[in-house]
Amino acid sequence: MEKEVIKEEVKKSYGYIAMNKSSASCCNGISFNENAADYSNINGYQKEADLSLGCGLPTEIANIKEGDTVLDLGSGAGNDAFIARSIVGEKGKVIGIDMTPEMINRATQNNHKLGYENVEFVLGEIEEMQGVSDGTIDVVISNCVMNLVQNKEKAFKEVFRVLKSGGHFSISDIVYGGYLPKGVLESIEMYAGCVAGASEKTGYLEIIKNIGFQNIQLKKEQKIQLSDEFLLKSISIDELNKYKQSNSAIYSVTIYAEKL
Repeated sequence: MEKEVIKEEVKKSYGYIAMNKSSASCCNGISFNENAADYSNINGYQKEADLSLGCGLPTEIANIKEGDTVLDLGSGAGNDAFIARSIVGEKGKVIGIDMTPEMINRATQNNHKLGYENVEFVLGEIEEMQGVSDGTIDVVISNCVMNLVQNKEKAFKEVFRVLKSGGHFSISDIVYGGYLPKGVLESIEMYAGCVAGASEKTGYLEIIKNIGFQNIQLKKEQKIQLSDEFLLKSISIDELNKYKQSNSAIYSVTIYAEKL
């Protein structure tokens, strides 16, 4: 499948969500524990910025400090960025980057209502963050977005580049163990649903290690379920049965790592 086709379809899907101001699951068809991403009691939470597109709480274990500069990858309508702003305070800065113009517009509108002068949202791609200088970021966060990036090695190299020495990241994402049927891996709909772009867990962690990150920690891991209805959009009943009988599984994870 052509990379540009996938990218445009993903942008179209998330642009539709932003324009319609609708709540939607990033992983439509995937069943999450209802407490997996419960923002209700978190400082800085803004309901209008929450489109239910995440698969974790990366800010929860990000060790963000007052005065930090935080970069939110795939910032959407601004939910995690505003939570980070509540921690960094007036002396810090939060930058959100997203490849979907409609999401940038919505996040900017939300920020305007809040009046934060040290929060900005910029249009860009994680694999090539031209607007972010080397070694300028204290903490990188991301919530269920890296799975949508096709070249994860390039994306994590960019994370490494922009982080300061001693900086770190906290990323929530979707990975799998075992195998996913070919039809799932190649489905555009599954890309927009966070599944087709997911990486095998061991390989995902290996990419992070090989780039040079240290103190890599799998902070949270939750097995999640794909509905039969969701899977049957891309695979046959025989493939579904084979998948269900295997030891394969899909996980929501939150990973922490440092650039020393």
